[in-house]
Amino acid sequence: SAAIAEAPGVTAVARGAEGDGTGFAATPLLLATSAAGLPEQVTEEVFGPVAVVARYDGEPDLFAALAKMPSSLTATVLRGAGETQLPLAVSQELRTRAGRIVYDAYPTGVAVSWAQHHGGPWPSTNSQHTSVGTSAIRRFLRPVTWQGAPAEVLPAELTEDFTGIPRRVDGVLQLPA
Repeated sequence: SAAIAEAPGVTAVARGAEGDGTGFAATPLLLATSAAGLPEQVTEEVFGPVAVVARYDGEPDLFAALAKMPSSLTATVLRGAGETQLPLAVSQELRTRAGRIVYDAYPTGVAVSWAQHHGGPWPSTNSQHTSVGTSAIRRFLRPVTWQGAPAEVLPAELTEDFTGIPRRVDGVLQLPA
């Protein structure tokens, strides 16, 4: 967060109290900048309690700043009472770069559960998995077929007598021994 706070055109609006050195602590930081001169540093992901407010003078400034934003797992749209047209246009801009668009709230934590969806643009999310959840590991899997391979060159998991993983043999599910 120090690099972001020192970026050109960025000012610190508020800073929380420093921790007392015991346990784990993070100092909240609220920064401000202009959308017209949005520095690249403020578009980088930061872990911890840091927020950047980018003020804009009109929709062209807003959409120019949104165009500079990289893809992200979430995007938040905060609306005023009765606002629909601008939030819709902002949502259309964000939908190609965020896997979860949150309205009038802030993203919550995520849990590895069957119902969790937390992803971003392809390849972090596609129709078969998201970046968090029970199927998330599938992002890192690549199927390989060992057609006609002799048993001595197969990985152990693919040999006839291996029983350490669930698999299907002739369509029948076989659970680990």
